[in-house]
Amino acid sequence: MTVENIISKIKEYLPQADTSKIIASYELAQLAHENQKRLSEEPYISHCLAVANMLIDLKLDVSTVCAGLLHDTIEESALNTDDLKKSVGEEITSLVDGVTKLSFKLHPHTTEQQQADNFRKMLLAMAKDIRVIIIKLVDRLHNMRTLEYLEEDKRKENAQETLEIYAPLAHRLGMGKIKWELEDLSLRYLYPEVYHELAEKVAMKRVLREVLIEEAKKILEEKLKETGIKSNLEGRAKHFYSIYQKIQKENKSFDEIYDLIALRVVVDSKTDCYSVLGVIHALWKPIPGHFKDYIAMPKSNMYQSLHSTVIGPKGIPLEVQIRTVEMHKVAEVGISSHWYYKESGKRDEKLESKLAWLRQIIEWHKELKDSREFMEALKVDLFSDEVFVFTPKGDVKDLPKGATSVDFAYSIHSDVGEHCMGAKVNSKMVPLKYELKNGDIVEIITSASHNPSRDWLKFVKTSKAKSKIKHWFKAIENLEMGRKANG
Repeated sequence: MTVENIISKIKEYLPQADTSKIIASYELAQLAHENQKRLSEEPYISHCLAVANMLIDLKLDVSTVCAGLLHDTIEESALNTDDLKKSVGEEITSLVDGVTKLSFKLHPHTTEQQQADNFRKMLLAMAKDIRVIIIKLVDRLHNMRTLEYLEEDKRKENAQETLEIYAPLAHRLGMGKIKWELEDLSLRYLYPEVYHELAEKVAMKRVLREVLIEEAKKILEEKLKETGIKSNLEGRAKHFYSIYQKIQKENKSFDEIYDLIALRVVVDSKTDCYSVLGVIHALWKPIPGHFKDYIAMPKSNMYQSLHSTVIGPKGIPLEVQIRTVEMHKVAEVGISSHWYYKESGKRDEKLESKLAWLRQIIEWHKELKDSREFMEALKVDLFSDEVFVFTPKGDVKDLPKGATSVDFAYSIHSDVGEHCMGAKVNSKMVPLKYELKNGDIVEIITSASHNPSRDWLKFVKTSKAKSKIKHWFKAIENLEMGRKANG
């Protein structure tokens, strides 16, 4: 990869790009890393070019690509932020500085307080400019691809950090392609024997899998041709880490997991998605309880798709994903597919709305001073699975798995949470600690005279509910103290 390649590629989607910025950034990076080599013996600049190239593959703006070229200059050279500002300006320098400050270490000597502080910095950097974390993820991915040159203990340390921090972040930002590769590479270095055994078994099953996928593709393509639906069908490989997780969580053998073959159907419109689903269910019998509609109820990381598992050709389960071209793009690259950064520096409102969850998390976490409590809350809000539930009016709320009726009440409004005295789920009364399930219709019963209970803190899941309940009791305590002080 050369700077000429970088310029040529960015011109393909940004014809008016100011390439002088890219040249200036490259020359500065080259100067900063002039005599430096990576452990692979390659010149250090090769890593900077690789990161910039990966950012271009995500179709990011010129400033982000420039920051990708310069992302290690402050940390790995004698240059400082003032040097960068003079050469490439405020915006690029701010991005480079943001990436430099995102430093996570999970080695045994990291205290819980240090870890919590690192995550707080990360959240604030993300809220200020999401491009900072995108550069960091791409940087980490390229480093993981070249991890073999580190000593074994360092490889494991990096892989553990990646699995605990970076892969879940990529997932939260909807960057599926990066998440899957980070997870698979982490598995390779954390559990090499498991990884190579899986790779061997996958290779052995490959011929049979491809025959079955081709047969399913042929049958479905012919049917879709008859109905006049334009589509693109492709077999979908399961990622090693997802196979490993299923074996661990569901106590299944490899053969039980890998007998499930997968097919992806990409079409032009949302209407076509549901039409294709009808065709598939007419062709093959759907397996009950194995249908998910993420188009009507998108995941909070913007993912949209229809998922269904059917009994396919030769009686073998076939997992099908159906989505539009745009949905597929979002599933692969997430937040970066919604990057509408203007050269004038104005952000598109559409992008801002996608980041509302991040600002909410920061707001809720302000009151969490205890490091352990903060880390636990963050794991729930950023990294847990989701359930989708409905208000009686049909509005969708997505909450972390294990969320209760009280969490739902606080998600509507703090006042609803504070005066919540009961809940109906699917028209039946349930205890307040009832854990909500996908598709539940939840109605909260309130009373002006009803107040939060300390017992709620034992079962609520979301940091919003926890922080609001604690805040309420703190306000009451302050009021009591005030009364006592005034006699």
